[in-house]
Amino acid sequence: MISTQGLCLQYGERVLFEDVSLKFTEGNCYGLIGPNGAGKSTLLKILSGDVDPYAGQVIVPPGLRLAVLKQDHFAFNDVEALTTVLMGHERLYAVMQEKDALYAKPDFDEDDGMQTAELEAEFGELNGWEAEAQAGELLGGLGIPVSRHEILVRDLDDGDKVRVLLAQAVFGDPDILLLDEPTNHLDVDSILWLEEFLISFQNTVIVVSHDRHFLNKVCTHTADIDFQKVRMYTGNYDFWREASAMALRHRQARKDKNDDRARELKEFIARFSANASKSRQATSRKKMLNQLDVEAIAPSSRKYPHIVFDASKVHGKAMLSVKNLSKSASGQQLFKGVNLTIGRSERVVVVSRNSVAVSAFLDIIAGAEEPDTGAVLWGESIRHSFLPKDYEYLFEKDLSIIDWLRQFSEEKDEGFIRQFLGRMLFTGEESRKSVTVLSGGERVRCMIARLMLEDPQCLILDGPTNHLDLESITSLNTALEKRTGTLIFGSHDVQLIESLSDRVIEITEGGLLDHQYSYTEFLERRAASVSVLVGA
Repeated sequence: MISTQGLCLQYGERVLFEDVSLKFTEGNCYGLIGPNGAGKSTLLKILSGDVDPYAGQVIVPPGLRLAVLKQDHFAFNDVEALTTVLMGHERLYAVMQEKDALYAKPDFDEDDGMQTAELEAEFGELNGWEAEAQAGELLGGLGIPVSRHEILVRDLDDGDKVRVLLAQAVFGDPDILLLDEPTNHLDVDSILWLEEFLISFQNTVIVVSHDRHFLNKVCTHTADIDFQKVRMYTGNYDFWREASAMALRHRQARKDKNDDRARELKEFIARFSANASKSRQATSRKKMLNQLDVEAIAPSSRKYPHIVFDASKVHGKAMLSVKNLSKSASGQQLFKGVNLTIGRSERVVVVSRNSVAVSAFLDIIAGAEEPDTGAVLWGESIRHSFLPKDYEYLFEKDLSIIDWLRQFSEEKDEGFIRQFLGRMLFTGEESRKSVTVLSGGERVRCMIARLMLEDPQCLILDGPTNHLDLESITSLNTALEKRTGTLIFGSHDVQLIESLSDRVIEITEGGLLDHQYSYTEFLERRAASVSVLVGA
């Protein structure tokens, strides 16, 4: 268990939350949610002891071990993958190091023997004899084969680095597990494995995530940071959405009722306060007015963009044909001999354990990158727009947000441009900020404004929910569901994929697999095989 008392987080005059007293108990998984900037990740750092609160305290009972998913992907560059996992249990790893140092002494004496005996006893109590096997099982469950367990972390791709750090966090069955965006950079199989692991995990888990499917699958409770408070709900993300909306409606209804009553009392007082025969009643009404609790409802920090796509009409059936496509990167074959046809109004998700392969495929069909072999053939008069995973190069010029979007538009009128920026929550003077200082989420919102402006027949999206808060993800998801044009995309957001795709293209080392069925069925088949691995 871990708890907080009177916790406050404040930067200057800005209060993110205050007087937070919560208990996170054993056997439960808590999802921390809230809009970007609400303080979710900082609250996690306060719980881990990495950041001091403005006020209040965090209480962890003595003897409990707390583990955190590390965010620094370079901290273990010079360490082998398996050893990095073992380092997750700090005391066990320290015992192993101390033992090895003593046994390596050329002048090993009686005192050393007594010390090693004590260390061996502690090593056994910490289940050290099974440690390497358990660490290897965790890496294997996350898709890293035994042949790569002794590779330096620096030589792993970004996805495998995240998998190693995730294995490190969960290694040794910690009493309290803190996870900040654990599904980032993970493929579907790894996400499914993590879901199964957390569902069966018996200790305390606190997780920050923008993955709605993941939150619904693993969370028993939801802690919502909003209105400068942290409110705890018993239930997953979908339960929180229903319960919080209902609570807000009830508060609003109570406020409206009290407002109406206050207005009636004020009118009576104004009419009869000077009337001698009614003065006693007027005085009574004043007391009632003073006692009336007219609740002020603090404004929510949540804001939902208004995203609307109007796909242009397409004539003919063939939208895109790919012929004998191949691509390599850094000496690795990403895919080869790919032949594919995508028809009008199809919704195709591209998946792979190797996210580099997905991005390369989408870059190539969008015309942003050249293939090693093959051709990409678009239908006549087809216009497509692309949201790449790596979009930083588009924001290098020191332009205002208005001028940045204007460069993609034939219509240069500022009022016209502001329509699209306003939908993405860039209003007033904010739209004159330089794009060079925007956050990742703000830049994605700029890219979505561009997609709405360009109005293509085909959208190509690579990780469109990356860096977005849950409100923007929900709005984007809804807009794409309503859109009728062709959609080709890659994503790790399971709920987005389930709601949008009707065809799954899987890039594997052995070639391309074209699954002509829903993503839900694709996941069910994956989950069946993952459950066998977890239970093995």
